[in-house]
Amino acid sequence: MAGNETVALVTGTTSGLGKEVALALAGRGIRVLAHGRDATRLEEVGAEVRAAGGRVETYLADLTDLAQVRALAERVGADHPELTILVNNAGVGGGPPPHKKRELSADGYELRLAVNYLAPVLLTRLLLPQLMAGAPARVVNVGSVGQAPPDFDDLHMERRYDGADAYFRSKFALAAFTFDLADELKATDVHVNCVHPANFMDTYQVREAGIAPWTSAAAGVEPVLNLAIGRGGESTGHYFDGTRSRRAHSKTYKKSVRHELRRVTEDLLDAFL
Repeated sequence: MAGNETVALVTGTTSGLGKEVALALAGRGIRVLAHGRDATRLEEVGAEVRAAGGRVETYLADLTDLAQVRALAERVGADHPELTILVNNAGVGGGPPPHKKRELSADGYELRLAVNYLAPVLLTRLLLPQLMAGAPARVVNVGSVGQAPPDFDDLHMERRYDGADAYFRSKFALAAFTFDLADELKATDVHVNCVHPANFMDTYQVREAGIAPWTSAAAGVEPVLNLAIGRGGESTGHYFDGTRSRRAHSKTYKKSVRHELRRVTEDLLDAFL
């Protein structure tokens, strides 16, 4: 616990799973740092948490812009020298069918790679001093059961684009990063895990993809809390499907793949670290 207070940064709290997680953590007496990119909706979430008796601070940033990710980390770090929980929840889905519209981030990177992978990697690395100071601390990366290895010769998918495949590649990378960071921090009390919360929750990503939701966004809360404050987070370097530890894509464990992913990631993030 950080000092006398548990402090949790949750990204993407203006709707869906992120909002439900923020409310659930605040309801357990945790100070929530709620992130979003829409100022009006972010303040509405803050007001909802306060109305329920929770403690919340709001942080505005667009994670499609890595300079804003860095600024977010700087603001959080200045306000909270000790951080207990980081939930990397914000993300971009595969887009509307037929998933063929290739989009770029503010930095010219493939959008899903940028938001679902590069942004959480950068944010986590920049906040490691605060997490170490707040240890025991936990990092929860919200992943997906849908995972596909990247093509390192076409990382930004310029030759053959499919939004769903771009999404799967970004979530593969996030899982591989989870395992790498857990290995890196194994001598510390900062635990890092990845979770697929639930299948086809009622979120914007799912509806945009033209899929009828199978369950509510609230269904993903328990799996996230299991890692953020529960027994599942006592482990590190694991991938969870719901509340059960499972195997991620086999290649996320392959040393050569992870080495190459680290190399290209360092190149892409070098200017922001």
